[in-house]
Amino acid sequence: MARRTNYGFEKKQRELKKQKKKQEKAERRAREAASSESETGEASESTPAESEPSEDE
Repeated sequence: MARRTNYGFEKKQRELKKQKKKQEKAERRAREAASSESETGEASESTPAESEPSEDE
């Protein structure tokens, strides 16, 4: 007698794989956002000081 395919197991494996991929993507985006914030954060901190009128004027 041939074995029957366990569709429930295959579906669960696909769902786990999809969930893992989604989680890795979210973590990667979070790291990219954190690195871009740190780069832009440094630039935005120096920008207001440069845009303020100097006391000599």
